[in-house]
Amino acid sequence: MERIHKLSEWMKEEDIQFSFLTSTESVFYLSQFYSDPHERLLGVAVFQDAEPFLICPAMEKEDAKKTGWNHEIIGYSDIENPWELVKHAVFKRIAKINRIAIEKEHLNVERFEILSELFSNAQFISAEEKLRTLRLIKDEKELGAIREACSLADYAIEVGCSEIKEGKTELDVLAAIEFALKKKGITAMAFSTMVLTGANGASPHGNPGLTKIKKGDLVLFDLGVVVNGYCSDITRTVAFGDINDKQKEIYDTVLKAQLAAISASKPGIKCSEVDFAARSTIEKAGYGDYFPHRLGHGLGISVHEYPSLTETNDLLLEKGMVYTIEPGIYVPGVAGVRIEDDVVVTENGVEILTKFPKELQIIS
Repeated sequence: MERIHKLSEWMKEEDIQFSFLTSTESVFYLSQFYSDPHERLLGVAVFQDAEPFLICPAMEKEDAKKTGWNHEIIGYSDIENPWELVKHAVFKRIAKINRIAIEKEHLNVERFEILSELFSNAQFISAEEKLRTLRLIKDEKELGAIREACSLADYAIEVGCSEIKEGKTELDVLAAIEFALKKKGITAMAFSTMVLTGANGASPHGNPGLTKIKKGDLVLFDLGVVVNGYCSDITRTVAFGDINDKQKEIYDTVLKAQLAAISASKPGIKCSEVDFAARSTIEKAGYGDYFPHRLGHGLGISVHEYPSLTETNDLLLEKGMVYTIEPGIYVPGVAGVRIEDDVVVTENGVEILTKFPKELQIIS
């Protein structure tokens, strides 16, 4: 596979004898096998020239075969020690190990200590930066999955808007959204769905509950779905009946900021410049203190991945990058508004992948 080959070439450049990657996302990226093994070990081992292998619980071995992984699959039972199997498989391929690449952000201390004992003379190198670089530019197959996920996210917002009624709770609406998606074949959300009404929307990562929706509220939806291993992430804020001038001013400011960031997005532009386009718009309107988070984040196998669109990130945008643009204003006790789209960088700008209208929707 091309992805394995690119990782192997990096390993040769860095004199790394093998990489052992254990996050669900990295295993999927390299093998196309998607699994959440809970406490059990899951991993892909990659070498400079030797055959890679996949290790997983024995009960998932047949599922792994079906993904098209054509290399060795080591399945282990619950009474076997998978680490001894890893050690045996590695030394069957290479005799001397000086440097091992791992995901330092993912591997816990216990597992790191086990690896350190198995390969006691090895130095451990972080694989994260290389993996982020590999995953940064999406190919057409990846973009196809993301586009489908975005289309279903649009549908979910449509369902949510249709469910808004006087006296319904945030969780009532949330349940209706996820039930409708289940009927469309969606088995996993990209993250915990958010439906927040009124002052609850002023918490950027609020928790939906039993608060009832009432006329004059702004209702914030933030959700995403997973399609073929790839995520979408959309936020829309709508009005239930007439809203006051302050709420309307906040909404119009966020929309203006979001459109400014979209216009600023094009190849060769720094991530920080895109953030600035939105942030300066909000600051000029007097709401700078109420925009407490970055403008957006990369999107793909993980709902939050590289790059991070912050005012300090000078990474240049490239064609094929996928990220969110999601400015927000959150005034405690008043209202919260966030508008978020997923975009992919094109030759001259960006293609907006989430299509649900952004002009203020008034639900009667």
